[in-house]
Amino acid sequence: MLRMDAIDQRIISCLVSDARSSYAEIGKSVGLSAPAVKRRVDKLLDTGVLRGFTAVVDPEALGWGTEAFVEVHCRGNITPGEIRSRLDPLPEVVAAYTVSGAADAIVHLRASDIHHLETVLERLRAVDIIDRTISTVVLSTLLDRPPAPEH
Repeated sequence: MLRMDAIDQRIISCLVSDARSSYAEIGKSVGLSAPAVKRRVDKLLDTGVLRGFTAVVDPEALGWGTEAFVEVHCRGNITPGEIRSRLDPLPEVVAAYTVSGAADAIVHLRASDIHHLETVLERLRAVDIIDRTISTVVLSTLLDRPPAPEH
């Protein structure tokens, strides 16, 4: 992993704030020329510190406004790779995490409405490695911030 200095962290902060900023704009903010910023951004991309640039879309605007977090408890000793392979075919699974504690994984689901969510939960529970689930439906989002590079 690339060892980042304070300038790299400030460049990342600029990109997190506005990924459409030009290298010249970022350079003014961090005290470098546009070509120097580009070289650093290229290095951050090459080393995987920056994974890419994307548009952030409101899921509700796309009709996916209902979400839930689901504890997944599996039968027997199942590997994370096996859990992932069984969850991957479900398009409503937007993220999944291995966790400490009683659950084998936590799954983040998105659906169009509560009826769609119920159908997705039935499909999830029907996966042969899953013994049981515990669902929590999200009522509102209190915080949703991008990762900040500065401590």
